[in-house]
Formats: sequence, structure tokens, C-alpha cells
Amino acid sequence: MKNDYEFIDGTRLSSVIEALIFASDEPIPGSKIREIIVENEEQIEITKETVQDFVDKLNERYDENGLSFRIQLLGGGYTFVTESKYHYWLSIFQHENAYRKLSQSAIESLAIVAYRQPITKPEVDQIRGVDSGYILRQLMEKALIEVSGRADSPGKPLLYRTTKHFLTHFGINSVDELPKPREIDEILKDDDMAEHRQLLMERQLMMDDMDGDDGSSPEEKADELFNEFEEKKRASDNNEADDQHSENGQDKLDEIDEEE
Repeated sequence: MKNDYEFIDGTRLSSVIEALIFASDEPIPGSKIREIIVENEEQIEITKETVQDFVDKLNERYDENGLSFRIQLLGGGYTFVTESKYHYWLSIFQHENAYRKLSQSAIESLAIVAYRQPITKPEVDQIRGVDSGYILRQLMEKALIEVSGRADSPGKPLLYRTTKHFLTHFGINSVDELPKPREIDEILKDDDMAEHRQLLMERQLMMDDMDGDDGSSPEEKADELFNEFEEKKRASDNNEADDQHSENGQDKLDEIDEEE
């Protein structure tokens, strides 16, 4: 870089300016960059305009090498920014990280939109019993839902629906692949599922109680509980078999009585 001052350790002024901008948590003003350099290097005197000249030369070098970032003056200071043509790819990455973290209320609202779409905010509010404006905005920021139009009802409220990102996130090709509400009810009502839920609840309570009265670890207690559950399950199956056997025996007796 032409007229690039070289320090005694071999570093150059352009690289120092670049490093200061890169390391700053906030946009760093040209005056601050000048102050740092002048106060720590007696052999050099620069101005804010000089700093701008070096920033321009750095950006020229980034452009010549096809790099994805530039230095830009924002809010009165210099900071690194990504070129606008890469924003699409960054949005995909940011959305993937953002919508992995959903609160319980966000999941609840998202499920309502998914199963009742297109749906308005007042309808979501009515189902949840609370205002859902903030949650719906969050889901839109995470690219999980979008506005699909306006309803014909009074006030013309916005209609919401799920997005392609929603399908990708949950690994489905269409909302038709979502479990039907009756299927969910059947799973939750299943006796084995209920016992497993109870087992998990009891295990969590045991894990919270790190020091048991018998000195056993939470993992040992969990194993004991799981074994107990398995024994109960086997006993239940045996009882069902015994009941079936008894019914068959009674049927035989009834047949004998009828023959006599």
C-alpha cells in the first residue's frame, strides 16, 4: 500500500488501523484511531482524513481480492460489515440458529397457526386466552410464519400462515404431514405413554434430590425406578394372560354344563 508507514516492529499503519477497527466492539471514530496511534508512536502524525484515506485503500484491497466484507462508516465510527450480496446466505444461517430456541408460548402459538392457518391474531388470542402480538412478531422474525393477506372480517385483520422455513425446520414437506389432533390425543391417552410420563416425572424429582437417604446416586435410583416399571409392566401382561386363561376355562365349563 503506497505511503504506508512502517513501525519499528515491521507492522504497517494500514494494518494497525485495520486491527483497531476489527477489535472494536462498537464503531470506532476516526478521531479515536488517530488518538491511539499518535499517543503511542512519536514518529507519526496523522489526521482523521488520513484514517479515511487508509480505510478507502483497505476497501480497495478487499474488493480486488473478492472478499465478502468491507469497512463502513456507521454511527460516526468505522466497523466491518458484510457485503449486501451475502445477506441472503447470512439470513438463512441466522434464522436456523434463531428459531431453534423457542419458548413454550412461542411453540403454542406456532402450533395454533400451523393447524388453523390462515388465522388472524384475534383468533390466536382467543384460543390462547392472552395477547399474542409479541409472540407472533417473534415467530415472523424467526421466519417461521408470514402474513398471507387480510381477513374479510371487520377491521380487515392480518392473516398468518407458516413458511417454507417452518417445513424445513420440522423436517416435513407439507403441513398435511403434521400429526392430526386426534392422533396426538391417542398418544397422550395411551396407558403406556402415561406410565412413561409418570416415570420421567419421578425420575426428574429424584435427580433434583441429589443426596438420597440411602446414599444411592440419582442414576442408580432412576435405574431402580425403571426396573420397577418394567416389573409392573410384566405383571400387568401376566395378569391379562391369566384373565384370558380364566375366561377360556369358564367357557369350557359353560360348554360342559350345556351338554349335560
